[in-house]
Amino acid sequence: MFQGDIALMKEIGLDFFRFSISWTRILPSLKPFVTLFHWDLPQALEDEYGGFLSPNIVDDYRNYVDFCFKEFGDRVRYWITINEPNLFSIGGYATGTKAPGRCSNYVGNCTFGNSGTEPYIVGHNLLLSHAAAVKLYKKKYQAFQMGEIGITVASYWILPKYQTVASTKAAFRGLDFIFGWFVNPIIFGDYPETMRALVGTRLPIFNESQSKMLKGSLDFLGVNYYTARYANDSTSSSSINLSYTTDSHVNLTRVGDNGSLPIQEALNDSLRLNYHRRHLSNLLKAIRAGVDVRGYFAWSFLDDFEWESGFTLRFGITYVDYKNGLKRYMKASASWFKNFLQKKNVTCTSEPLLYTE
Repeated sequence: MFQGDIALMKEIGLDFFRFSISWTRILPSLKPFVTLFHWDLPQALEDEYGGFLSPNIVDDYRNYVDFCFKEFGDRVRYWITINEPNLFSIGGYATGTKAPGRCSNYVGNCTFGNSGTEPYIVGHNLLLSHAAAVKLYKKKYQAFQMGEIGITVASYWILPKYQTVASTKAAFRGLDFIFGWFVNPIIFGDYPETMRALVGTRLPIFNESQSKMLKGSLDFLGVNYYTARYANDSTSSSSINLSYTTDSHVNLTRVGDNGSLPIQEALNDSLRLNYHRRHLSNLLKAIRAGVDVRGYFAWSFLDDFEWESGFTLRFGITYVDYKNGLKRYMKASASWFKNFLQKKNVTCTSEPLLYTE
């Protein structure tokens, strides 16, 4: 099956392909860009000690990535330690919409969990796991494998909903709670000051050695992003019903598209064609202005099973016929990508180092 996928990638003109090694299963003319953890925690560790809710996960994660570096490092130049740790923490432990489905009962339809503490505990252990993996790779493998290692964090640009001081401050707080939450510790060694002030003692503390290990623990930063959000000040946070979802005192709204289109419209895909055209054009302007962008991944190469949404959403630049199990329809966007990149001399990849809806 994968041989046909590789042929399609060559036809589009991709230079790189990012995929995940599954921790639960422990996979080449394309250069692999490997994600080490994309939310598929072994059930045995969830059952034994609660997975990322426990600091025990750091050693187990380190052992797992050590195995991957040793077995696959001679063929992998780029490693991503964790994909979207912020969305994993929010969806799995604040809203309960994604596995393991934990949240407070006043936030979502969950039977267990605490939306006011668990997202921060999980985020803390994810950051320590990332730092441990980077330290291991740099000390034991990087010198002779000559690879690079980083992390990919999801975000969206946030604009003030109104031209007021309150909305402007809310936009900055929103960015701190979605992006700075993970990027600040990796760059500066600690969480954003706004999070410390608003979350208080529920936000874990890094000791001196942990902070030192985190600071600068990346060769590159991947940013997964979709659409923008509009921010407005909120006073909905409660001293009783504590939750990550309200701790920032920000209301976020968006204009979106559910991605479900009839086949002919999906094949033409004018919405995403326009999206990528405008997006890549502006990205090129940023590169020419001096921004150090190394690559662009479009989510995704194929239509896929999108978490709790199943097959109801279509993100792929290659159309998958779910009924007949065939990948026989190339979307218009696939050929457009190839032509655009040839004209602009931009490196393109098939999943996000920067990715889009």
